[in-house]
Amino acid sequence: MDMEIIKARIQDLKRNQEAGEAQMQDMDQKKRELQATLIRISGAIQVLEELMAEHEQATKN
Repeated sequence: MDMEIIKARIQDLKRNQEAGEAQMQDMDQKKRELQATLIRISGAIQVLEELMAEHEQATKN
């Protein structure tokens, strides 16, 4: 096999690897942001459920 072809293939694979790593970092960041959003939503649900329970308790008395 021609050495120039091998060198070109290595460079192509390295570019693909760098692009994949950059995409992985982007996806990791998006995952962290989504996890934070889900935690906030969960907290909001908990607060609203507690308020609803308090209201139901108050209307029973």
